[in-house]
Amino acid sequence: MAHHFWTGERVTLRAVEPGDAGTYFKYGADYDDEADRCCDEIHFPTSHDGMVRRIEAMSAGEPANDEYLWIIENADRIAVGNINTFGCSRRNGTFRYGLGINRAYWGRGYAKDAIRLILRYYFFELRYQKVTAFIYAFNERSIRLHESLGFQPEGRLRRAVYTDGQYYDELFYGMTKEEFERMYPAGAVSAAGNAGGCEMSGSRAAPGGREEEV
Repeated sequence: MAHHFWTGERVTLRAVEPGDAGTYFKYGADYDDEADRCCDEIHFPTSHDGMVRRIEAMSAGEPANDEYLWIIENADRIAVGNINTFGCSRRNGTFRYGLGINRAYWGRGYAKDAIRLILRYYFFELRYQKVTAFIYAFNERSIRLHESLGFQPEGRLRRAVYTDGQYYDELFYGMTKEEFERMYPAGAVSAAGNAGGCEMSGSRAAPGGREEEV
């Protein structure tokens, strides 16, 4: 049995490494632009050198205000996605996150496992008390994922997102620490975190070849 906090039932979360540029993080024709529709926007193309510089800077950076980006690896140590926290407020005990899973690895439970690891860390190690996920209304996979995790719908911002020639609503889903504890009792959460070894929502902080299937 593994005793690594960042290892769940299906995935392990790790830091960004310089070697991720051009392997996990894609550029040019290999980049899955359609992924950006689900949690951000379609960006201008990125050069290889620009991507390398960005990933090297990310790998050398330190967490700021509890905001961080993890690479999601499966049991075969293949980088299948990423998850990042942002909008962290220590005063209010609230935070947000975004995640992306490579299109080839949708539907394998990787997003759900990664989210549980992040919530466990922020609720039980950093003393946060509430998480919010922002989901575009057309992203039905992400909606189903968050509802299956126990997130509660909290609101709708009408016509807040413009992509592919149309305006879409943005949905707010939230979960408190108490709701997480009821959904995942301490023993079950700890066991999942020590096992070993969708998918996107929110604001994605780094480009890669992944699509939003949450």
